[in-house]
Amino acid sequence: MRRSPSSVSGALAGAALVLALAPPALADGGDGGFTVKDPRIKESSGLAASRIHPGVYWTHNDSDDGPYLYAVDSRTGRTVARVTMSGVGAPRDVEAISLGPDGDLYVGDIGDNLGGTWDHVWIYKLPEPKVLKDQTVRATQYVVKYADGPRNAEALMVHPKTGRVYIIDKDEDGGHLYEGPAELSATATNVFKPVAAVDLWVTDGAFSPDGRQLAVRGYFGGIAYTWNGGRIKRLERLNVPLQGQGESITYTPDGSKLMYGSEGADSPVEPEDAPGASGSGSDSSSKGAGSAAGGGDGDGGMSGPAKVGAVAVAALFAVVLGFRRLRRRR
Repeated sequence: MRRSPSSVSGALAGAALVLALAPPALADGGDGGFTVKDPRIKESSGLAASRIHPGVYWTHNDSDDGPYLYAVDSRTGRTVARVTMSGVGAPRDVEAISLGPDGDLYVGDIGDNLGGTWDHVWIYKLPEPKVLKDQTVRATQYVVKYADGPRNAEALMVHPKTGRVYIIDKDEDGGHLYEGPAELSATATNVFKPVAAVDLWVTDGAFSPDGRQLAVRGYFGGIAYTWNGGRIKRLERLNVPLQGQGESITYTPDGSKLMYGSEGADSPVEPEDAPGASGSGSDSSSKGAGSAAGGGDGDGGMSGPAKVGAVAVAALFAVVLGFRRLRRRR
């Protein structure tokens, strides 16, 4: 149903009021949190911690930008390199980025704002640059299809030990973990098969550096799973910060923190202790609990006023996001 401009304006105003009442973003401080200060990065949709450049995080815009990746210095929030991917054509809806054990960056052009109407999506792979400067790097492009038909997805993860690529589709009722072939083929279609249910409306996911855990986030909640070779088992809820449009998650290189990113100009990247980390605020007695905006008991680590506020924001956000996506595709 098409909404009138006045109703959309009202939703935007309501969302702005809620966000104004939210706690302020953390000050810059590397793994203690930072703000992305590049005005070109307005729709940061993926996040990956560099392994060869301490304190650097890779990100990219959602769409309508081009084949660009940005290396952001977490100590200042400023971009220290923009990489242009060559050999990939025009990206449609880039939603995720991950580092593989081979030292390559994997970029997921896996979004589908039309609700699963594209019969294939793409993954791009390129070596992480050893020198941080503006440059063009040739990428390998892989064609991806799902065994059970087209779908929208925003989470792509590369296992840090096996190098196998996984995708989680984005479904309000809970998604599925899809497993790619043992090795991606640049000459044939890569079919991803569903292997496990994920009880969340997923916007991103990340493996722990040791490969033993999988963390997934949504707009207002998150879940940590033990990996078990892909036979995932719910471990605990994640303490996901309330953000304007929570889109990304990655572990710090040492695995002690989870870094949560958001879309928008001057977007914050906020840290929380990773499951099992010393001093973690996770409620281990709540193992098996669900997450907001997707399955389970719906709180995603929130309770009381925070939970009520999150539900209110979710309702407003659904209207705003739907309107923005519709305008983008006109």
